[in-house]
Amino acid sequence: MSRLKRPVMGSGFRHEKGDSSAGIPQGLLKAARKSGQLNLSGRELSEVPQTVWRINLDVPEEAKQNHSFNASERWWEQIDLTKLIISNNKLQSLSDDLRLLPALTILDMHDNLLTSLPCAIGELENLQKLNVSHNKLKTLPQELTKLRNLKGLFLQYNELTCVPEGFGQLDKLEDLDLSNNRLTALPVSFSSLSNLMRLNLAGNQMKDLPVEITRMKRLKHLDCTSNYLQTVPSELASMESLELLYLRRNKLRFLPEFPSCLLLKELHVGENQIEMLGPEHLRHLKSIHVLDLRDNKLKSIPDEITLLQALERLDLTNNDISSLPHTLGNLPRLQFLALEGNPLRTIRRELLNKGTQEVLKYLRSKIKDDPANQNEAAIETAMTLPSQARVNAHTITALKLLDYSDKQTTLIPDEVFDAVGSNVITSVNFSKNHLNEIPKRIMELKAVCDINLGFNKLSCVSAELGALQKLAHLDLRNNLLTSLPEEMEALIKLQTINLSFNRFKTFPSVLYRVRSLETILLSNNQVGSVDPLQLKQMDKLATLDLQNNDLLHIPPELGNCVSLRALLLEGNPFRIPRAAILAKGTDAVLEYLRDRIPA
Repeated sequence: MSRLKRPVMGSGFRHEKGDSSAGIPQGLLKAARKSGQLNLSGRELSEVPQTVWRINLDVPEEAKQNHSFNASERWWEQIDLTKLIISNNKLQSLSDDLRLLPALTILDMHDNLLTSLPCAIGELENLQKLNVSHNKLKTLPQELTKLRNLKGLFLQYNELTCVPEGFGQLDKLEDLDLSNNRLTALPVSFSSLSNLMRLNLAGNQMKDLPVEITRMKRLKHLDCTSNYLQTVPSELASMESLELLYLRRNKLRFLPEFPSCLLLKELHVGENQIEMLGPEHLRHLKSIHVLDLRDNKLKSIPDEITLLQALERLDLTNNDISSLPHTLGNLPRLQFLALEGNPLRTIRRELLNKGTQEVLKYLRSKIKDDPANQNEAAIETAMTLPSQARVNAHTITALKLLDYSDKQTTLIPDEVFDAVGSNVITSVNFSKNHLNEIPKRIMELKAVCDINLGFNKLSCVSAELGALQKLAHLDLRNNLLTSLPEEMEALIKLQTINLSFNRFKTFPSVLYRVRSLETILLSNNQVGSVDPLQLKQMDKLATLDLQNNDLLHIPPELGNCVSLRALLLEGNPFRIPRAAILAKGTDAVLEYLRDRIPA
């Protein structure tokens, strides 16, 4: 058999004996020359070996061992490398030699330790996808804007404070992720990204949404979660292609209108400060499937909610809604309705626990009663007893609910309690009054499980409350409380307590001893510290909300509270953990804290 003569090395080829492939198998490099793809993910690399940068230039090692080649081993007929994955390594920098791979269309470097990118990256003119997420980039080279064929750019979880002004030159870009950085603004040139379809700006520090975004006429997915937005530009309403809009965890007080967003399928505006939802906000959302309004300050839902005939999920958790339009029960596609954490007058907790379909069935059953209810409410003669006029007997007998909310009164009249008679009461709603103290006669209701005293002027909690052994849910939000009585330790069935928007300067010590607690809501107070060792003993605690307090230090030992599923710490003056860590969610925060516990 004849032997092929070894090809003569040209000026483009070299081999240096000192160059090492750092443990990269020759078989992997050989396969890459055939496929044009090389995956070096998770190999603990601290630098990229020269053999990788020069894979299409140098004579391969196997060619030096074997001078006879069959058709499948003609290395000079190799395919240029088009895909390089060097993610999940320990790279701190990249060589300018990456310019030696001009055919690259995909370059994936996520989860390394990169603090910068080489200017030579601008010479990869064929690059279509660049992933540099989860690194430590503080700036981007201006040369990045030369990548005119780039369609996907992923820069999330870095330390960027700005992006190059010429960003608009990336006019083929379709997917851009800048989430979880430190951006406060975007360059004006963003308006030139006319092909952009997905833009993620979540977890930054922007107070205003640039109007330039609204000129991206093909944009379908916009995520601005966890910024400091107080308003959104009115021009947002003209984005005809928008399908998914995330504005969660901002400081919005008003919901924008969307007259031109006829394709909008999901609107997420939870965890803001929105106080009103009007007909004008709903009438154009004909295609909406998901509407997230949780953790706002909504007091009512307009009847026009029934215009949302495509609605499948509606989240109204933790608002101030006292009643729902009964016609909500007629929405044909609604599969999920979340109502927890509202001072609802007419829907018992037992009914809520049965799920969405039972709640909708109940609402539908009340539609035919509406006119009669209105007539009955209008009739009040001199012969009507005070207890009949002021208390809804139906809610007492059928719902086991004693409701005297939103009366702006400083005292609950005796006739309200007298109306209970021999009926068993499981829920009490005295919210939205001007009560200075908890009514003493509430202690008569031994079977009560749920008490709502939110939005009053309570400055103290009576020790007798500890005698209500069946109490499971206690709402004391928006009062003037600074402490809780030690007698509350006797509430052995208490699962949820809401103390948000009070005047606590310390974490109420008695709560550490109420081991049945699953949810503690203590946001918007002045709490300066928590005891992680005592919290760890609360093995049922799943939600701890400490947002907007005065915590200067988060103890690392808090990471040992492994029962927590939701730990909310935003809006405190501590420096560590950083906002980028908080944005990753509770599990990431707890892991971060555990890693900082002294050995």
